Amino acid sequence: MSRYVVFVACLVLAAVSALGLALLGRWFALPLALFGSLGLLGIWDMLQRQHSLLRNYPLLGHMRWLFEGIRPEIRQYLIESDRDEVPFSREQRSIVYQRAKDALDKRPFGTREDVYAPGFSWLNHAMEPRRVDHTDFRVSIGGPDCQQPYDASLYNVSAMSFGALSANAITALNRGAKLGGFAHDTGEGGISRYHRGPGGDLIWEIGSGYFGCCDADGIFDPERFRDQAADPQVKMIEIKLSQGAKPGHGGVLPAAKITPEIAEARGIAMGRDCISPPAHRAFSSPLQLMDFIARLRQLSAGKPVGFKLCVGHRWQVMTLAKAMLESGITPDFIVVDGKEGGTGAAPLEFSNHVGTPLVDGLVLMRNVLIGAGLRGRIRLGASGKLVTGYDLAWALALGADWANSARGFMFALGCIQAQSCHTNRCPVGVATQDPWRQRALAVDDKAQRVARFHVNTLHALGELVGAAGFAHPRDLRPEHLMVRRADGTTVPADVAYPALEPEELIGGSLNADYARDWQRARAENFVPAE
Repeated sequence: MSRYVVFVACLVLAAVSALGLALLGRWFALPLALFGSLGLLGIWDMLQRQHSLLRNYPLLGHMRWLFEGIRPEIRQYLIESDRDEVPFSREQRSIVYQRAKDALDKRPFGTREDVYAPGFSWLNHAMEPRRVDHTDFRVSIGGPDCQQPYDASLYNVSAMSFGALSANAITALNRGAKLGGFAHDTGEGGISRYHRGPGGDLIWEIGSGYFGCCDADGIFDPERFRDQAADPQVKMIEIKLSQGAKPGHGGVLPAAKITPEIAEARGIAMGRDCISPPAHRAFSSPLQLMDFIARLRQLSAGKPVGFKLCVGHRWQVMTLAKAMLESGITPDFIVVDGKEGGTGAAPLEFSNHVGTPLVDGLVLMRNVLIGAGLRGRIRLGASGKLVTGYDLAWALALGADWANSARGFMFALGCIQAQSCHTNRCPVGVATQDPWRQRALAVDDKAQRVARFHVNTLHALGELVGAAGFAHPRDLRPEHLMVRRADGTTVPADVAYPALEPEELIGGSLNADYARDWQRARAENFVPAE
């Protein structure tokens, strides 16, 4: 409890000063005033409900605002000394905090300094901009075989499990989703009581551990799945093939870290390690995956069923398309997760060097679906550091139908990016199971911030869409974006990321890279044909 040392010391010194004042005279009035004031400030810090950091670090937490006062110098030092210390842009973090608090998000003194850097992109504006008043943008998710399509927001909470996040964090996220009318992805850790309590819409993610729908041996249990999926709160089912932060990597939650609440959510026994294998056991080929999708759709009484993946081998993406064509079964949606996705449990090599970045993965998936003649049957979601209105605009322009965010909503909860998620010592109560630490996260206040961040981000998206001359984000196309190349020239995004023609892969693609991988892909096996 070292974080309380300064606070307790001030209280003790205030008491000693009061005793000295009573016994020895007025020389103790000044220290009494000083330490008494600090003690009262510390008490206020612990009782107030707006700043989680101050609730967990009374008095000491004020140092954060002192450092933010000299943040340009600190940030420059971090950039020059170790770039890994600045994992998320200050621009994005600042925007989240301002929009979550309904604060003014306007800034003086012009644009960023990297507008001439390779890779910089922007949205072209129209000479006749439009005013977009209604920004509760929606997309209907559900293909021809879906009986309960879901009218989803264009911006939703990405997958974060209970266990990775605290009970208070999950409750605040779901309550915010309920207030704002958007969806909350459960993560692969199952549906906990904290997901159910507020009643917000859920996307139930099913990973390789089948938590919440497995038997004692970790094998998929159709009856348990049917019971969970029948809950009206569950709007969609998402099979997690891989995640951006650690694609191809499983996980183990040691028995010592499994609480009764985590065991309840995951449907597992206490006293045993909880294992998420790298690969699924319910299917082992593209065709079997399609059969599994159809089975889940039938067991869930026709709710939308899809999968999430971080794009890996190009030909394996094409095996999925070939399996859809051969079986006649298509998912209702596919979520492309970029390697930018975060986690508190990824080996450094995986987070830095495994998986495809979002823009490349999204374009590949878009092109494969178009080239196979499947795009009209399947909705595309995008996830991976999509935090600002512009982030959403470029993802939608490049082919996504909606977007998800994890860290954006974590920042709305009050995450300060302390990077201590794996230590169980999160200073603001977001990523910890310590009951005393997570009490700092005031659910009611943070739920309101989550809802405000959502509505203000969509409002910003609406302003961007209107500036481009359109009434809805669905009108955005790649040619409305510009991208700066490495040689300094600029091209429209449809030139930088060209699309295939409809059914081009079926008819024989003229694109050599796509044609080669399409020929190698096999619907019956993930292994390429030689």
